[in-house]
Amino acid sequence: MVNRLTDTIAAIATPPGKGGVALIRISGPEAIAIADLCFVPSSGKLLSAFPARHAVYGHIVRDGEPIDDGMAVLFHAPASFTGEDTVELSCHGGVLVTRAVLETVFAAGAVCAAPGEFTRRAYLSGKLTLTDAEAIGTLLDADSDSAVRLCASDARARLREATGQLRAELVHLLASLYAAIDYPDEDLAELDDRQIAQGIEDLKIRVRRLADSYRTGSAMTDGITTVLCGSPNAGKSTLYNALCGEDAAIVTDIPGTTRDLLDRRVTLDGITLHLWDTAGLRDTGDPIEAIGVSRTRKKIADAQLVLALFDGGREPDKQDNELITQLQGHPGCVIAVVTKSDLGTVPLEALRTRLPHTVAVNALQNDLSELTALIRQLFIDETLRIGTDAIVSTARQNAALHRCLAHLEKASEAHADSLPQDLVSGELELALSAVCELDGKEVNEEVVSEIFSRFCVGK
Repeated sequence: MVNRLTDTIAAIATPPGKGGVALIRISGPEAIAIADLCFVPSSGKLLSAFPARHAVYGHIVRDGEPIDDGMAVLFHAPASFTGEDTVELSCHGGVLVTRAVLETVFAAGAVCAAPGEFTRRAYLSGKLTLTDAEAIGTLLDADSDSAVRLCASDARARLREATGQLRAELVHLLASLYAAIDYPDEDLAELDDRQIAQGIEDLKIRVRRLADSYRTGSAMTDGITTVLCGSPNAGKSTLYNALCGEDAAIVTDIPGTTRDLLDRRVTLDGITLHLWDTAGLRDTGDPIEAIGVSRTRKKIADAQLVLALFDGGREPDKQDNELITQLQGHPGCVIAVVTKSDLGTVPLEALRTRLPHTVAVNALQNDLSELTALIRQLFIDETLRIGTDAIVSTARQNAALHRCLAHLEKASEAHADSLPQDLVSGELELALSAVCELDGKEVNEEVVSEIFSRFCVGK
């Protein structure tokens, strides 16, 4: 449950477990007063008497009894991460001592922070945009250098700048339209009809370009739901292990060895894959294996990327051909993977006529270069420069951009058809609202709560 902004919250901000140092963060109107009750500087002065951002050594106490020694730093509002009075207590990183310090802070009047509550307060106080907050959450979960770079402060600044420019240009167009509507006889509009039409077209190009970056941003951060499928003994588990970099799945010559779904999150040349190994596709009288096959078919239907495996030593059989037919209408990306390439690539050319994205691999030798390059080609726009270009990476941002683009299209059509300017301005207002939603200037509480619920406690 989200705390009220009048509460002073506290949580352990370092990972759970034993470590050299643990940090307890306190934020809210009573943060400094609570710290004065819990922390006694070695100098004998109150912590509140020290200047901000000054590390103070002392003892953490409860009911007059020392619990641990450590450091305290206070930050006065609004010059803190949350924009509120904040104190950070550092103690020794043992599990029990850290818990004891946190309980001491609670006993002095703080309440437990909800997941993401510190970042949420930073957003509400105007310290962060919603896009910044989402990037911080993604940064905490980043499992590739590409994801880290995409969420770094300079990359966030590029997206913030691009959003601000879209907003400013929409406001400029609307101002001219409003002037023409309100004062039709006084020629107060700064832009004429041709300039307004061109302005809308320019905005469409820029919004579409930004929306197109989502495929790359999402692949680097959220990851691509990827399913390995094919007939029994096609080499799915061998390729799964090669992609995981370890023996994550059992590999035997016995058909039907894999009966349930196995999943790992792996990184492949800067791209994150939510990788699923599945049961071999075949008709079977084994009820347990049949459940696995059914689950496989559902997972294939939901996948963003399907790696359909075919034994390189033989021609496709009836089961393979049924899978090919099914995948030809798949809405995601499909790659036909000819396995065991050291033994042959018999079906390679035949597959290419039906599934254009076809590669050969030798998973036992970790020869995955062609497969890796093709996945990158399908999901990464190499013209984008990470850290320089604005890139969106969340479904929320992408949806807001597509709403903006839809309203710009309607505004363009209305203007081209010489419909009343009220209709044009109405569509541009809706486009502006979508842009404001992009960085959180106009977004409902439910969306905000959902975003911050994914954060860990203490951030």
